[in-house]
Amino acid sequence: MDNTTGFRPRRCCLSVPGTDPGKIDKAVRAGADEVVLDLEDSVPPQGKAAARERVVEWLATADDPGVALAVRVNPPGSPWCHADVEACARVRNVPFSLVLPKVETVGDLAFADRLLTGVEAAAGRPEPLELQALIETATGLTRVTEIAAGSDRLRAVVLGYADLAASLGRSGDPVPGAWLPSQHAVLAAARAAGIVAVDGPHLGVGTGEDFSAEVECAASLGFDGKWVIHPRQVPPVINAFTPDDGEIQNARRVLDALATAHRDASGAVELDGQMIDEAVAVAARRTLAKAGAA
Repeated sequence: MDNTTGFRPRRCCLSVPGTDPGKIDKAVRAGADEVVLDLEDSVPPQGKAAARERVVEWLATADDPGVALAVRVNPPGSPWCHADVEACARVRNVPFSLVLPKVETVGDLAFADRLLTGVEAAAGRPEPLELQALIETATGLTRVTEIAAGSDRLRAVVLGYADLAASLGRSGDPVPGAWLPSQHAVLAAARAAGIVAVDGPHLGVGTGEDFSAEVECAASLGFDGKWVIHPRQVPPVINAFTPDDGEIQNARRVLDALATAHRDASGAVELDGQMIDEAVAVAARRTLAKAGAA
């Protein structure tokens, strides 16, 4: 199974507070593949209801912004999650997904799934909302393989560093390579489930050496993209996660060769000395999906 194709690429996902429509408008023009309207960490408890109203109003009056949209709701079990999900599910004029934070069990996804099913039916929503799961606790990390396969609505898993660091008891900057086990766990779970794997944001607004090293590491590991928290971080992330012309051309050659083999009733074919089969084709489709290529 591979659900990473057929969707807009998520090379760069820009998170923006849901409290300020002006910042949302600016974020939409920043060049990211996806803009995440945040109702969680960037909104204080006393501002949750007002932020929800602003986000729903912005979505309800938005034309197609030319960028994928998502709303990060509050976590399951919080006083605000059900209200966030219900309000968002009633918006019908633009496509978007919901980012569910601090997912720790398949039950968290099941809660959101059942709530969405009911609200969508009541609102007459023609298409079901898709979900993304933020993995940002020790419990969620240990169950990430089960979570990644836990809902037909789920399209991506995202690694959240700040909350995960707190959950693991890490303080300050961890030693180099400290996040590799967590990254591998999330990436492997996403690949096994056939969904998108997104690396979490650099915990700062700069684009210096530390930021660049994090971006290059995530791209080389095989992540499909990375969250960012400032518009200036968008261009370097887009560049790092965009396949070059040679990679795109090779991916198309792989798919063309395999299509020819299938027409000839063969399951595999040789191309440039390499055996091409469906496993290689999955990687080729992922390359084209990152590039936004047809």
